[in-house]
Amino acid sequence: MSIVLIGYRGSGKTTIGRRLADRLWWPFVDTDDLVVKAAGKSIADIFEQHGEKRFRDLESEAVKEVAKLQEHVIALGGGAVLRRENVEALRKADHKLVYLKCDPAELYKRIQADPNTASRRPSLTPSGGLEEITTLLAEREPLYRAAMTAELDVTNQSASDAVVYITRLV
Repeated sequence: MSIVLIGYRGSGKTTIGRRLADRLWWPFVDTDDLVVKAAGKSIADIFEQHGEKRFRDLESEAVKEVAKLQEHVIALGGGAVLRRENVEALRKADHKLVYLKCDPAELYKRIQADPNTASRRPSLTPSGGLEEITTLLAEREPLYRAAMTAELDVTNQSASDAVVYITRLV
């Protein structure tokens, strides 16, 4: 079994995931990093040069790879749940999927505070900003909830507190 953190960008999947992996003495893997490595370019460049479909194809390949891993903490890209085969691969492997729920305003604040946002996280709608987060989260939340085995609201939680809660799941 591995622990897979799912949720919208900015929910803390990578930050919490790294700390959780340290706590459990497990390796940490971020599917976005695997996509970047496979493509040899940033996610923003993949979107710009090849489009979202190509990014999602690379992401699905990364998910297939991480689904094979045992005793890992895995941060899943925010939109990976859009493809049913990604969730099915993780479920089939009997991993725990923890949905890191977070309010849109807090997500916006976190994304804006991240200096890597522009290079790593392209806008997914023409409007961008809080409107984009609210719109996409409304679409994705039912998918996160359908995929999850546990949920943690991280809106007002520190990464350390989140790690304590998730550790209790193992």
